Amino acid sequence: MTDFDYVTSDEAVDIYGSTSQIFEGVLKEVRELCRKKPEATMSAGKVKIVNRVLTDMLGILKDEPTGKYLELLDDEALPQLSDAVLTMVQFETSMAAFRQRYFRYLHGKNYWITDVFVEEWNKLEAEDENEE
Repeated sequence: MTDFDYVTSDEAVDIYGSTSQIFEGVLKEVRELCRKKPEATMSAGKVKIVNRVLTDMLGILKDEPTGKYLELLDDEALPQLSDAVLTMVQFETSMAAFRQRYFRYLHGKNYWITDVFVEEWNKLEAEDENEE
């Protein structure tokens, strides 16, 4: 049986997939705004949009080793763009760590290491052992 050090859920992988591209786009836009006016304050609307994505991401990242560093943007004391970028880069780094931890190349294919995957993988390995 193959031992996998770290296992996540299909639900977490789905959230990763649904948020990562949206997050990349939002981060790119905020970075661009920051280049023009880093000290400018974000509007409440922009903070709300960013926090909507960050909230979903926080759901899967909060229990990860990098999760203790993550927090939403303050929607009451609106952040400067440079502060928002810093916060968002922490999420970007945490998402990269999530992928590195749970996405593996095995026998010529890439797999997310989820509880369902591990169960199926172990069944296949047991069948292979029985055939020998």
